[in-house]
Amino acid sequence: MTNNLLNIKTPAQAEADALKCDYGLENHGFSDLNIIYWNLPPESLYEEITFRGEGHITHQGAIAVSSGKHTARAANDKFIVREPSTEENIWWGEYNRPYDVKKFNQIYNRMLGYVQGRDIFVQDCYVGADPEFRIPIRIIAEYAWHSLLARNMFLLPQTAAEYQQHIPAFTLVAVPSFKAIEVIDGTNSETFIGLNYEQNLAIVGSSAYGGEIKKSIFTVLNYLLPLQGVMPMHCSANVGPEGDAALFFGLSGTGKTTLSADPTRSLIGDDEHGWSDKGIFNFEGGCYAKVIRLSSSAEPEIYAATGKFGTVLENVVYDPVTREIDLDDNEYTENTRASYPLEFIENSVPEKMAGHPKNIILLTCDASGVLPPIAKLSPGQALYQFVSGYTAKVGGTEVGVGDEPEITFSTCFGAPFMVHHPSVYADLLKGKIERHGVNTWLLNTGWVGGPYGVGERISISHTRALLNAALSGALLDVEYKKDPIFGFDVPVTCEGVPADVLDPSSSWPNKSEYQEKYRLLASRFIDNFKKFAPDFPPEVSESGPMI
Repeated sequence: MTNNLLNIKTPAQAEADALKCDYGLENHGFSDLNIIYWNLPPESLYEEITFRGEGHITHQGAIAVSSGKHTARAANDKFIVREPSTEENIWWGEYNRPYDVKKFNQIYNRMLGYVQGRDIFVQDCYVGADPEFRIPIRIIAEYAWHSLLARNMFLLPQTAAEYQQHIPAFTLVAVPSFKAIEVIDGTNSETFIGLNYEQNLAIVGSSAYGGEIKKSIFTVLNYLLPLQGVMPMHCSANVGPEGDAALFFGLSGTGKTTLSADPTRSLIGDDEHGWSDKGIFNFEGGCYAKVIRLSSSAEPEIYAATGKFGTVLENVVYDPVTREIDLDDNEYTENTRASYPLEFIENSVPEKMAGHPKNIILLTCDASGVLPPIAKLSPGQALYQFVSGYTAKVGGTEVGVGDEPEITFSTCFGAPFMVHHPSVYADLLKGKIERHGVNTWLLNTGWVGGPYGVGERISISHTRALLNAALSGALLDVEYKKDPIFGFDVPVTCEGVPADVLDPSSSWPNKSEYQEKYRLLASRFIDNFKKFAPDFPPEVSESGPMI
């Protein structure tokens, strides 16, 4: 809300201080604010969101909001302050762009001046379900809906006393209506996402996309936890009735959220986890699921969550008269999202923790239509595929990606959020796979019978059958053949999956065209890995494809 010059009373104004923290905003440099709304519950935030015109209540109770011009992460506008205490640890380059500390302070001071006289929403939360590695954080937001999203995404204090005594170890300030000035600030555009590890502070301006809040905090954990021997992972996780946990690594659009929401297994989390010496734990308290063309039959749990009170529907189209939502409409973006507490998934694990995983699934969406739908990986191949992070980017998850899938290699299945060199994460993973004897699989949710535009997407029922066979152990007992190019083991049979799906070459009309396309993909892998090879032992490089 802009400066409240008329001093209009808002719905939750009387309760603004009820859950106030003793550690006030003056500790972050704020002064002369209008009203600070501390830790409001969803009901109060709904009233503030609608009162301020930030969103509308849909027919089943979820709240629909718009993130404005940015409907995806602005990856090119993210920077990290370069300063002596952390610079030696950071993998500087395309994703971790160095930024001057004076410029950061300059931008932040202008931001503090900009919000004077305005209302501000604060949520005091935690990240990390394991109490040993839990970090107290604070989200300070211009918009009430960002405050609700923060409540959904992070872990919450349980008592008024806990709120009162909260002291954040890291703070994020999101002011979407504040813009950078490129010529003064040295930014790429008026949008900026800045992280300062020395000041334990992140700032976001000129973007209201909720993913910036979520992923900025994830980036912080990706820096801090490896220093404590904990592996931070861009993955979903679930656990079977026997306590057999599974991890699902994958970029947006590969099926991470969908495949981990399995009615026969309990969900630990859908996106971000840590792996310590005790086992795995969720970083978050909620889900931020992609909901474009969501199906009630294929994804019943997530579909049900889109209709619940407390869910934030970001850029989802709805009818302003009936308030019915249309999950098939991509008028605003392909990257429509729903943010909701993990408890909205009926079979979620309340503790958000489990033991060491029995299986790791590396998800890829192969748009060239040549990779098998599943392959079993050796430990060396697992590291090679993990560091490569191959998939096809599907439209809408990042600014600048069009409708057609685009081949990409995203290091460690999450390059934009990896702060240390990839070898740091790979070493952590290698140690844990070897110590706990984990089975690793490459699961392809992409195209079969030809590339994108010719073949068709592998059906989710076939993907589920392959996944279930891998998780149950049934796939360990079938016949395998060695892939001639990538060297991994491909099952010859799997109950419920046709032979032409298991062997992609058989479903291509032209076999030589298939071979040419496969070799082309292999050469892309080899070229991509060249930049990492000097930092890895030869056996990892040799676990890649051979042409």
